[in-house]
Amino acid sequence: MSRGILGRKVGMTQVYREDGTAVPVTVIEAGPCSVLQVRDLARDGYEAVQLGFLDKPRRLAARSERGQVAKIDSKRSKARQAAGVELLAKADCEPKRFVREFRGATPATVGEEVKVDVFADVQRVDVTATSKGRGFSGVMKRHNFAGQRATHGVKKVHRQTGGTGCSADPSRVIKGMKMAGQYGNARTTVRNLEVVRVDAENNLLLVRGAIPGPNGGYVSVRETNMLR
Repeated sequence: MSRGILGRKVGMTQVYREDGTAVPVTVIEAGPCSVLQVRDLARDGYEAVQLGFLDKPRRLAARSERGQVAKIDSKRSKARQAAGVELLAKADCEPKRFVREFRGATPATVGEEVKVDVFADVQRVDVTATSKGRGFSGVMKRHNFAGQRATHGVKKVHRQTGGTGCSADPSRVIKGMKMAGQYGNARTTVRNLEVVRVDAENNLLLVRGAIPGPNGGYVSVRETNMLR
């Protein structure tokens, strides 16, 4: 069984252990999350639990988003009921801003609430989020290139890539060559972070070190499967 929860990044600070050691931590507002759907092998072909975090005003939610959490009558649903098809159970809650699935067998039921105390006995977690977008960046910023020489014939190209092509064979640029381009704004996972503290009263999870994304960005936290 793999435990997971959704939340958002609050920011970084430091806390002190009982021996007086200062530990840099990232504070995550984790949950409470509603269980929107439970996938099983017989119906869906895989096992997973779908969680939703943070209520979304109904006036901003699309009909499909409202129908994901509550029963909405439609011609299709009535036709399926008439044909004897069992409709999925609904969580009967508000639409959610952030919805993600966690793979694996989980003893959860639709409509149940998942809180941060599920990590009370977890020692290490993986955190997935979208990294900060830095726009179109050059090779020195994006790939840590050293740049070209500042003397002896190098003129006004000190931060440029340099030669990228090959000779007559293979007479092309190799696929995957490090070049300037979009930097950041990508799904990123930081693995095996230590859980320093779980504050169930305030729905806070403190993990050691940094996690991807800006303050206020949505994150997925799950129990790690890495060997310690």
